[in-house]
Amino acid sequence: MVVVEEIEDKIFVIRGQRVMLDSDLAEVYGVATKVLNQAVKRNLTRFPKDFSFQLSSEEYEQIRSSSQFVTSSLRFRGTSYLPMAFTEHGAVMLASVLNSPTAVEASIVVVRAFVKMRVMLELHQDLADRVEELEKVTDYHGQKFGAVSALLSEIMSDPKYLKRKIGFVGAKKKKK
Repeated sequence: MVVVEEIEDKIFVIRGQRVMLDSDLAEVYGVATKVLNQAVKRNLTRFPKDFSFQLSSEEYEQIRSSSQFVTSSLRFRGTSYLPMAFTEHGAVMLASVLNSPTAVEASIVVVRAFVKMRVMLELHQDLADRVEELEKVTDYHGQKFGAVSALLSEIMSDPKYLKRKIGFVGAKKKKK
């Protein structure tokens, strides 16, 4: 059985959505990629554009060049093809279309991986927001400190402030 951590490495962000590729889902569900894609074609009404879509060649190249992606073949039965990408909902729908015990069990793991990734991204976004807020505060204080420093420099360079001595001045001795 596939574990959540193995699936997390196969989730990519494409078109602003977290997706898995058809070949990765086929491996997780224990079927050939061809069988998976045929099942999708037979059930197109179950896979609207927000559930699945075909990658453009630019998107595929971007994924291929990333360090996560190992598969380098665009060949499928002798013809070029671009892989399908499935969102979390599309991955769950695949399990119902494939309708095998393995697919059902694997879909649970896939959903858990998507949920875990969503939680991690939300946590990172929260931390990024907090860092941005701290940067704003430090910028504000830095500007105020700069203004105070400039005023002090101006005061110290003004000759009228340097005339008067500050501190203990001893009594002058009278000349006899």
